[in-house]
Amino acid sequence: MRQEERKTIHAAVIGAALFLLIQIFRTPLGHIEDKDLLLAFYLISGCCTVAFGFAIFAQGRLLFSNKLSKARLYTSALFLGVSIFDFLHVLSFVGIPGVASYISPGQSLWLLTFSRLASALGIVLIFCRADQPVSVDSKHKVFRNSFMLILLSAAAFGAGNLIIPGLAGYPWVETVRDLVNMAVLFVYLLGVGIIVYPGKIEKSASLLIIIRSLVFFALGQVFFMNLFSVGDMDYLFGMLSSGVAYYLLLTGVYRLTIEEPFEENQQAEARINYLAFHDDLTGLPNRRRLMQRMEEIVIQSEKDKSRGFSGLVIMNINHFKNINDSLGHYAGDLLLQLVAQRIGNQVRVNEELYSMGADEFAFLMTERTGLENCLVRANELLRLFETPVSLESGEYHISLSLGMSIFPGDGDTAEQLIQNADTAVHNAKEQGVDIRRYIPAMQMKAKERLKLENDLRRALERNEFYLVYQPQVLLETEEIVGMEALLRWNHPKRGLVSPVDFIPIAEESGLIVPIGEWVLRTACQQNKTWQNAGYRPICVSINLSMRQFLQPNLAGKIGAILQEIGLDPSYVDLEITESMTLDKETAFDQLNRLKRLGVCISIDDFGTGYSSLHYLKNMPIDRLKIDRSFVSEVMEDSNNAAIVSTITSMAHHLKLKVTAEGVENKEQLQFLRQQHCHEAQGFLFSKPVKAEEFELSFLKPLLEMPS
Repeated sequence: MRQEERKTIHAAVIGAALFLLIQIFRTPLGHIEDKDLLLAFYLISGCCTVAFGFAIFAQGRLLFSNKLSKARLYTSALFLGVSIFDFLHVLSFVGIPGVASYISPGQSLWLLTFSRLASALGIVLIFCRADQPVSVDSKHKVFRNSFMLILLSAAAFGAGNLIIPGLAGYPWVETVRDLVNMAVLFVYLLGVGIIVYPGKIEKSASLLIIIRSLVFFALGQVFFMNLFSVGDMDYLFGMLSSGVAYYLLLTGVYRLTIEEPFEENQQAEARINYLAFHDDLTGLPNRRRLMQRMEEIVIQSEKDKSRGFSGLVIMNINHFKNINDSLGHYAGDLLLQLVAQRIGNQVRVNEELYSMGADEFAFLMTERTGLENCLVRANELLRLFETPVSLESGEYHISLSLGMSIFPGDGDTAEQLIQNADTAVHNAKEQGVDIRRYIPAMQMKAKERLKLENDLRRALERNEFYLVYQPQVLLETEEIVGMEALLRWNHPKRGLVSPVDFIPIAEESGLIVPIGEWVLRTACQQNKTWQNAGYRPICVSINLSMRQFLQPNLAGKIGAILQEIGLDPSYVDLEITESMTLDKETAFDQLNRLKRLGVCISIDDFGTGYSSLHYLKNMPIDRLKIDRSFVSEVMEDSNNAAIVSTITSMAHHLKLKVTAEGVENKEQLQFLRQQHCHEAQGFLFSKPVKAEEFELSFLKPLLEMPS
């Protein structure tokens, strides 16, 4: 672009300098008396100019697709007429027999004037507007109109031949032609100004070529209308300048309407191809490109059996969904970019990093000596995240789960190797380990998981779910003051399916939302049924999943359910986990809406997450539930005892209730009483039981309540 700008400036300077030099050396040039030689040069330069003009016409007439440039079409139609009149002017001006007998040299100058006027007005009107595509129908219509205008112009000129000879002797006729020539020069210069303005907008290289052609058009017009003394030499230089202008216009129109759109299409195709094989967020090659690369490795291995092992590692960010949901998608995207950057900075020779979409990456290692070498490198990748990742809201420790497949041992096609590594990483996450190499048994488990998910989708409509209830005991009196509703699945073929197996699948698939709503409605309906039956009212605790908690209309849904059932909200306790409060603003807003309903709110599994004590004191919550992992070893592990004691003491100071989960023996119960823990639940009191058994064992009629 800068180069074209310099060329345009140079063209204007050279044109002005050329005109001045010719004026300075006008006297020596005027001594050239061989008029036939000048006319021969004029004929040659004129024919070249006409050839360029017809080339402009042919370019628009022949190189035309179904939809192409309006500017090129109109320029083509314009220069068809301009070239015809220029050709007639050149032939008549040099006195070619058969033409000169009909058109005199004086009349040929009128042809030149009107030709230049048409080109000046046409160029300004065409190139001072934004270009648009036109159809083939428009092409035929424009050329039909162009032929009609040429015929009408030729007829008008023929009719003028009968009038002009009689007026040729009048001096005002030449004055009119001079004024028209001045107008033509003005239009050329006006065209330059309109195309250039406003100067702050960068012009395309093609438009700069059009501007250069207008400069030489203007220079030629200055020669044709030299007010000092117009002679054969001036006409020759004028025609030469016009030839340069026509050539530049031909080049500019070609670049503006053919080359630039073609380059833009190529760039668009290149961009599409890039996006097809790269991840837009991280800039890394994507799964499609990995598939191609793995296919290349398989083919190369078939040709060269001596090639080393290739290891494919699929990496998954642990608990990425919690971060994405809690901190927002912007923070999640930033985290993905930082992870890609941290791993990418450590890529060595014969290693490649790919984005698999979402929170997964692939790390390809080629030319390895064996499995052990691949495992050592995989563990080095894990250690990259021993230092936290800095996001705008603070520093966060993240970890990866890795799954590995080795070629050729774990598959002989690209698809198998990628699928097996993906299976291995999911197995690593399920088992809670950092890295797993693929083994065939994992594939069977993955198929089982898929089948379980399909069954889970139909379990709700088939009424395969039911609730069990575990009592919550007030430690001071050992009175039943509440119960926790827990979900169970009775599969028609598998029998009882553990929540540990199906809850994670429900979370990942999104089925947890309708299932959670069913649990909420069923537990509240059961509690209301017991109240209507005359039992003493107690509170029912219901767990909320992350997906449920992030629903904007959650409070409205719960309020509608409670109103429909007729249950007092004070007998409902909603349990959330610490991870749900990571995004403080969203959590506070949701908790406040829930509290306005009148329900109780508890933080479940407290101590296992990452709650901030600063925010905890301001949260609209009623109770902390100490995780069973601390309670189960409270008598054997002094650290666990200290944690339980600290949580209980803190809750008392914050005026929150404390419930201990997982109480299994009297020693634990005694310790919790010493710490002034309010409530407890666990197998010491009862395992979770069905509604009928809970009613018989733990509910008391209102009449039995002490007065």
